Amino acid sequence: MTDPAITARRRQSLLDKLGDGLLILPTGQEMLRNSDVHHDFRPGSDFEYLTGFPEPDAVLVAWREGRGRHRSVLFVRPRDKAQEIWNGRRLGVSGAIRRHGVDEAHSIAELWKKVATLLDGHERVFHTLGRDGRFDGSLMEVLRKRAHDRRRSNPPAHPVFEDPTPAIGQLRLIKSREEIEIMERSAEISVAGHLRAMCVARPGMSELEVQAELEAEFRRGGSRRNGYPSIVASGPNAGILHYTDNDRRMRRGDLLLVDAGAEMLGYTADITRTFPVDGIFTPAQAAVYRVVLAAEKAGIRSVKPGSSWNSPHTTCLRVITRGLVKLGVLRGSVPDLVKDGACRKWFMHGTSHWLGRDVHDVGSYEDEKGRPTRFRPGMVLTVEPGLYFDARDMSVPKEFRGIGIRIEDDVLVTRSGHRVLTAAAPKELRDIEAACRG
Repeated sequence: MTDPAITARRRQSLLDKLGDGLLILPTGQEMLRNSDVHHDFRPGSDFEYLTGFPEPDAVLVAWREGRGRHRSVLFVRPRDKAQEIWNGRRLGVSGAIRRHGVDEAHSIAELWKKVATLLDGHERVFHTLGRDGRFDGSLMEVLRKRAHDRRRSNPPAHPVFEDPTPAIGQLRLIKSREEIEIMERSAEISVAGHLRAMCVARPGMSELEVQAELEAEFRRGGSRRNGYPSIVASGPNAGILHYTDNDRRMRRGDLLLVDAGAEMLGYTADITRTFPVDGIFTPAQAAVYRVVLAAEKAGIRSVKPGSSWNSPHTTCLRVITRGLVKLGVLRGSVPDLVKDGACRKWFMHGTSHWLGRDVHDVGSYEDEKGRPTRFRPGMVLTVEPGLYFDARDMSVPKEFRGIGIRIEDDVLVTRSGHRVLTAAAPKELRDIEAACRG
């Protein structure tokens, strides 16, 4: 559980950024899968960041009460003995106050009655419209009744609405010491899963069997869920960037691309490693692998305070293009080929994204003038170049056809440069082959 003092500081920082007004932030709701079975519930990332509260059907309302002070109210499901017999214990109203450090808590059934009162004295409401039509409709009904009751004084029909999402994103983009420690743990667990996958993968196994071993290691490490669906893509499937069928039976000579990360206390890792199913890279596979690895290392080296967020991508493009010329896939001047985007056919995705509570985490990539965001200490991002040669691509030498390789690490921006949180996952050719031998 997140320390209530930490979530209180986050709320204060957010409200100081937003200014005076009423923050209304719901979490997610349980979604039916079928009959009376629900999908696994995960709290809304922004909501959990500001409250630590893990249950569905909850709403945070908060506002400033002067410099350095704010008041927070949680609306939650009440205790219900019958429901708790079937679905587990609830924190309830008293538990929300006791364990999560808010000033008040009430039953979710009282939300709109209380909100109608709390709106008094607030000319602005910080709420993201459009995410939940039913919630927005209920809020609009409160405002309609409120305006009707005060119609003789001809007030505005509603307060000014402002979206708090950008401000929350700015806060979440810079990770605190506590957040970094959690991300280090999620990286450690994820590395163990990737090592397990390398150790067990063999020709004749299905991708699903490797996924089972990988994710079992996540659970043994204490991760309750993945940060995203695991990609376990062998042979030609490595060319499908978001492949999740994981149902092919692996063959001798295949490469296996595994893109998977464990979530720990709400924060995820994001690692990709590519390795030979039978433990030894072929010369052609090794040649392509070296190009991708050189690009990834160069991209990581470009991460430092003050550099633009897309510097890893521009760096990787140059190295990948130069490598493709050496492999005989491209011909011409490297600067001209880079300018023309000649490698786009085989390296078609970006190199980096923010990482944190979400695998593609919040935070802007450019300012209001379109200038790239500059790295600051506390940011965490991925660096993940790749090369994907379709088996039917006659424009590449025959020995490279069907090879798909991606290498991805999680990188923390530090005051002096960077630190790779996932460095323990093998990626040198010799280290991968050793890991495959167990």
